[in-house]
Amino acid sequence: MRLTTYSDYALRVMMYLAIHSDRRCTIKEISDAYSISKNHLMKLVQDLSHLGLIESTRGRSGGLTLGKPPEEIRLGQVVRQTENDFDLVECFAAKSNQCRISPACHLQAMLAEALNSFLTTLDRYTLADLVTNKAQLHGLLERADP
Repeated sequence: MRLTTYSDYALRVMMYLAIHSDRRCTIKEISDAYSISKNHLMKLVQDLSHLGLIESTRGRSGGLTLGKPPEEIRLGQVVRQTENDFDLVECFAAKSNQCRISPACHLQAMLAEALNSFLTTLDRYTLADLVTNKAQLHGLLERADP
């Protein structure tokens, strides 16, 4: 399984906000730190805000902060909310499945179990677990600035 760029960027944005929890951050700042298009991040930030994962404040003193403490943000939930397709193989999508061996194949059940294990593992970790090395991450992101 491979996470979409959308989920990858969502986790990176939230990590950045967790690292800089002492202040509001801007989309431009995050965009520059990761060398990610500002336009890509704008929709993502809006979606994360609607999900309650981040808070977005407009205006001169506005910016982005986490919507809840990093200890309360489970990675499995973030992935579930940002991934739009967990159909690992054709037979996961019952309506469009054209595989001839589906009625006798055990692959679907095994992959479903593996996917469940993947998400269950991520559920054991929080955003706080991702940033236990805050100083090191901060230093790496600051070096990325031009």
